[in-house]
Amino acid sequence: MAAAKATLVCFMVMALATALLAVPGTVEAATCSPTQLTPCAPAIIGNAAPSAACCGKLKAHPASCLCKYKKDPNLQRYVNSPSGKKVFTACKLRLPRC
Repeated sequence: MAAAKATLVCFMVMALATALLAVPGTVEAATCSPTQLTPCAPAIIGNAAPSAACCGKLKAHPASCLCKYKKDPNLQRYVNSPSGKKVFTACKLRLPRC
């Protein structure tokens, strides 16, 4: 059962990374690349606690980029999800109002 759950989380992380890489317009400045937030994938889609790396990446990520992600049809389901909001809260950050 634990192996199946680990496999599912791994699959979900890979699916998120693939979705993030497939988003048109993400070849912008390096500071606005959603792939930089990949350390947050287990927390957003797998219900894990956010890692220190995840919180660090979120804190360093410009609010303007997060606003773009909130409006992007391919990414908004992650940023605006209850799990996404929990990650921001756990990292002691506010999701920007856009």
